[in-house]
Order: sequence, then C-alpha cells, then structure tokens
Amino acid sequence: MLAKVLSGALIGIDAYPVDVEVDIAQGLPQFATVGLPEGAVKESKDRVKSAIKNSGYEFPARRITINLAPADIKKDGAAFDLPMAIGLLTATGVVRPRTSERYLLMGELSLDGRIKPVRGSLPIAVAARHWDLAGFILPEENAREGAIVEGLPVYGARDLGEVVAFLNGEKELTPCRVDTQALFEQGAPHAENFAEVRGQDHVKRALEVAAAGGHNVLMIGPPGSGKTMLARRISTILPTQSFAEALETTKIHSIMGLLPQQAALVVARPFRSPHHTISDAGLIGGGSHPRPGEVSLAHNGVLFLDELPEFKKNVLEMLRQPLEDGQVTISRAASTLTYPASFMMVAAMNPCPCGYLGDPQHDCSCTPPMVQRYRTRISGPLLDRIDLHVEVPRVPHKDLADPVDAEPSEEIRNRVNRARQMQLERLKPFGVHANASMQARHIRKFCTLDGEGQKLLEMVTDRLGLSARTYTRILKVARTIADLAGSEAILQPHLAEAIQYRSLDRRTP
Repeated sequence: MLAKVLSGALIGIDAYPVDVEVDIAQGLPQFATVGLPEGAVKESKDRVKSAIKNSGYEFPARRITINLAPADIKKDGAAFDLPMAIGLLTATGVVRPRTSERYLLMGELSLDGRIKPVRGSLPIAVAARHWDLAGFILPEENAREGAIVEGLPVYGARDLGEVVAFLNGEKELTPCRVDTQALFEQGAPHAENFAEVRGQDHVKRALEVAAAGGHNVLMIGPPGSGKTMLARRISTILPTQSFAEALETTKIHSIMGLLPQQAALVVARPFRSPHHTISDAGLIGGGSHPRPGEVSLAHNGVLFLDELPEFKKNVLEMLRQPLEDGQVTISRAASTLTYPASFMMVAAMNPCPCGYLGDPQHDCSCTPPMVQRYRTRISGPLLDRIDLHVEVPRVPHKDLADPVDAEPSEEIRNRVNRARQMQLERLKPFGVHANASMQARHIRKFCTLDGEGQKLLEMVTDRLGLSARTYTRILKVARTIADLAGSEAILQPHLAEAIQYRSLDRRTP
C-alpha cells in the first residue's frame, strides 16, 4: 500500500515542496524514514505512532518506509509529523487517498494527537501559491501567519482527528482570513517617543537625517548622555513598512520562530539590540544548520550596537559585507545560503575607556595611547561605512528640568516620510528605495554640486585625507539633507551640515 502527501521545507528563506511517500509492506514491524532526515525527523516515528493510537486509529504493525523527496537535501524540524501521520492513515484506508494529495500539510504532533505550531509557515505559504493545491493545512496557531498570502486557502487544525475528518469530508474547516489593511492601519504602538528626550537637539536632527536617508549612524558621548535612549526611539520616526517589506521581514522571523502567538505580520520595523558578547554566528548567521543572525532579523529595521568597541573585532569586521551588499551569504560544504540583511546600523560608544574625554563635569583619566587603542578597536574600513558620526554631550540641568515636551516622533516622521517620498520618485526606476543605497552612477547623476560646493568638499577631502568611500558618503548625506529641505539641488549649507557629521574623521585625541 502506497500513499503520497505533500509538505514543504526551507532553504534559507525560500521554500521547496517535499513529497512524503509512505509504503506499508508485509514483514516484521519496522518504521524506517529515508531522505536524509535529521534528528527531529528521525524521532517523528515515535510521536506519529503515539498520536495515531491516542487519536483512536489503528497503527499498522507492518514494515513501514517513509521517503522524504527530494532525497538529496537534508530535512530537519518536526513539521513532517502531520504529513507522515496522514500518509500512514491514507495508506491504511482511513483517509480517502485522492483527497490527501491535494493539500499541503505541516505540523508537529503531540503524543495525544494535538497539532503544535511550527516554524517557517509563511515562506512555505508564499511558495505554495504556485503549486496547484486545494489548500494548506496548518496548526491553528500558525493559520493567521499562513493566511497573509492571498490565493491559497489556509486551514487551521487543532488535532489529528480534525484533519482526518476534514479530508474525508465529514467536517468543514473555515479558511482563515487576515485583513492586512487593518493590520497596517492599527500598526504597532510605540512605547517610546522623541517627545520624552530633553535637549540634544543637534543629535535628534542627525537621527532625523539618518532615518530620512536610511544612513548608518554612530553616537559618541559620555555615560548617561542619552545615547541608548535616543537609539531606542529611532524606529518611531522611520517610514511605515510597505507590504512587500513587511512580508520579507515576517518570513525571517517566521523561520526563527520569533513571531508572537497569533501574530500574522511584522508591521513595525524591527529593532534588534544584541549584547556585545555575541558570537560571529549569532550576529551574521550560521551554525551547523545555517540560521539567520541578528543582521537578518534587523532586515528593513534597525540594528543597534551599544558599546561598539566592546564587540569582538572579528565580529565587527564581519559587518562589512552586509553593510555594503544588504545581504549575508553563508557557505557550507553542502550548501550556500543567502539571507537578506538590509538594515540601518545605529551604534554608540564612549569617547575613551573611562568615558569622560571632553566632559566638562568629569576629569578624564585616560592617556592619549589608551584613547588611541580604544578607538582603533573599530577599524577604519568599518568607520568608512558609517555615514554619520555624532557627538552626544552631557545634557545640562536646565534642559533636564524643562517641563515642556520636545517635538514628538509623529512630526519628525512626517518630515522623514516626505523626504523618503522624494527619494522613491527619483530612484524608483533604478530599484533603489533610499539615498543610502545609491551606487556610484546614481551619485554622479543626483548628487551634483555647484562651484562653491566643489571647492568646499575639495578642501575638506584634502585636509582630512578622506577615503573615496567617505567622500561618497558625504554626498549621500548631503542629498538627504537637501531632500529634507525640499530642495532639488544640493546647496552649500546642506553640504556643510553633512561634513560636520564626520566628527571621527576630523578629531584626533
């Protein structure tokens, strides 16, 4: 007796179909799973056997072989439990044979037959739209996630018996539906707001410029000056994600199992803040079974690195590729995976090891060599890839005691949205969405300077010995400042403001 049930698996963030083929033959009782199964898949036989028995069905005491095709790709995870069980029940005649082949099934089985949630439902639902199916049967907790994709009915099931009854036409399951428009209108409430930040007007201006152009930013200041507080509010002024961006962000979180229960879509831009003890695999991604790292989890959002010099140097150097390319490629002997990693990096650091260099309220105890060693923990090539270097001084008492709220995030976000809209209209034909992503050909076309601007930039470049990458970064930031001002041309004040955001280029201890 032979039966076939369709399931799915992931390579990176992309899905491929998996045929779960079940053969029951005469012979001594045996349960063999082939098709390069990993540990969790090999253990499925015990979960499936108990789930079938405890759901009131008879488990065949014969020679059982289950093949997961294609057989040359490793399979991991517990999502094959449900298709295996349905395949066995189809082969024994409990489930109508032709019906089970028309549905895609995923789910982990509990020993009592309940269906537990699994990872990666959304990427598989996205791919399954093109697989000519009657529907997608998922654990009830994953149904809203899968239903984000239109064009494929998604059914949520609680237990094995419910799936059997549905496939036999004995019970109706209502397809899950999600109103994506309502999700975006509701949005995600932000607990933080720039209105709570006292003083630091020039820093808030720099963060507005960074948000408007998608630029990376580094804040340098003494302890307690508000660097972390400012960084945690950047996501409140970023433009709302488009549906395509939200879908791609949600796919990554779905793979990692980080979607909140019953959450269908990651509407708010992600904010990730890893600890400085993080490993290279944790930040970039990797492992024996490569998984996305923090840079991919921050895709379309913000990656905040607090105490930047405290990160291991080899970990920081690995940021170069994602900062330039917007993606991470993880190569292993068996496969090569690419994860998206287009994020806005926000970093914070002290000006010196003790933290009080240049602070009028405290004496700095660091010698010039100590300061130099501390700063050289961040390499020049990495600093080149950070567009804005902003000094964050201590907040004076009069600003802290000011009872009037500062400008709220909503007003700043409105200006950011207007600037982003200008960039979209200008760069859309080239497939670029923000000034930070402009390439050399775009810079030559859209970042032209007048005579005075050329003289100013030439003088600064020669005096500070700026690299070619830093030169283009200044032009990109100046273009963003001009967009915020609603100007088609980059004027000298725009360029001057962009230059003053390169504090680490002009200051040496």
